[in-house]
Amino acid sequence: MADSNKENKPGFFNTVSAEFKKIIWPSKESVFKQSVAVSIIAVVLGGLITVFDFLIQYGVNFITQ
Repeated sequence: MADSNKENKPGFFNTVSAEFKKIIWPSKESVFKQSVAVSIIAVVLGGLITVFDFLIQYGVNFITQ
């Protein structure tokens, strides 16, 4: 009885395989462009945070001395 019940249910790997077939993967060109954009944004934001940090540090040092 338990064996026939298991045969009707899809297994975990069958379900995962079915879900993977539904995925629309991006093209290599799209992944490259998005990676470059993220890298540039990260560098620009890192630079801005560094500039603000130095300005705030300078202001605090100016006030406390």
